[in-house]
Amino acid sequence: MRAITVRQAVLADLDEAAALFNQYRQFQGQRSDPAAARAFLSARFDHGESIVFIAAADRRPLGFAQLYPSFSSVSLKRVFIVNDLFVAEAGRRRGVATRLLDALEAYAWSLDASRISLNVARPNATAQALYEARGWKQDDEFFMYHRYPPRDGP
Repeated sequence: MRAITVRQAVLADLDEAAALFNQYRQFQGQRSDPAAARAFLSARFDHGESIVFIAAADRRPLGFAQLYPSFSSVSLKRVFIVNDLFVAEAGRRRGVATRLLDALEAYAWSLDASRISLNVARPNATAQALYEARGWKQDDEFFMYHRYPPRDGP
């Protein structure tokens, strides 16, 4: 395979990105739903709500990352949240995740972002090692909490 290229996805990349997104959701324990994955990404493109990067080699999509923009009131700057980063089986151990991180970091720093944040599953030691090797720091200052809507029924 040739060199891995990473670029910001555009609407013409929607089908390839949605296929990777569907694989990612399955990796995260969700059932396959290509139509819902495509609709979700299409809405993000339509409303400018996220920035998607796609990695490929020989025109074969190998991975993607999705950034969500936010802001920090304390730093008075933009921040980005890496909500999704996925490398397909064919792209693993080939530097695809590193290339995706290079691209999203360059994008965020070009916009003078104060930080990029992400969550990683506690058992995912491989991803944790990659992030730490690149200078990402585990937050030791703040706890993260989530609030979910109440469930109907018992």
